[in-house]
Formats: sequence, structure tokens, C-alpha cells
Amino acid sequence: MKVLLSVLVVLFLVLQFNLWVGEGSYSQLQQLGAQVEEQKQENLTLAERNQELEGEVLDLKEGQDAIEERARSEFNMVKDGETLYIIVEE
Repeated sequence: MKVLLSVLVVLFLVLQFNLWVGEGSYSQLQQLGAQVEEQKQENLTLAERNQELEGEVLDLKEGQDAIEERARSEFNMVKDGETLYIIVEE
């Protein structure tokens, strides 16, 4: 009877150890859950960025407005008859 009780106590302790510290433990499960949430957030951010880039690509493929806007803002290009004013702040 004492041997059976000792075996049960040892088995209980091993199971408790695995539950709290070992592979697949509660703390490891919490860490994995946090990593999953972090990855989901990053995926959402990247999906939004992809949508913006996709819209920009379509705009560049289909229309001249985006090209003209980019030329004006990045290269200070103007149309014939226009005057470019650059305001320099102190």
C-alpha cells in the first residue's frame, strides 16, 4: 500500500512539474498565445500596407493623375504657363 501511495505521489509531482515547467506547460502556452496575437497585429498592418500599395500600383497603371502628382511633389515639375513657388520656413 505504501509503495502504491509513493508511486501515486511521484506521478502526481511529475505531472505537476510538466504542467507548470515542462514542454507544453501553462507558461509556454501563455507565451505562444502572446506571440500569436503579436503576429496577427503585424499581419493586419502589413495587409493594410499591401492594400495601399495595390491602390497606388493600379493608379499608376491606369491613370496619369498619380504620375503627375508624383512629378509635381517629388521633382517640383510644373506645366507650361505655371509658376512654381517654394516657401522656405525659417
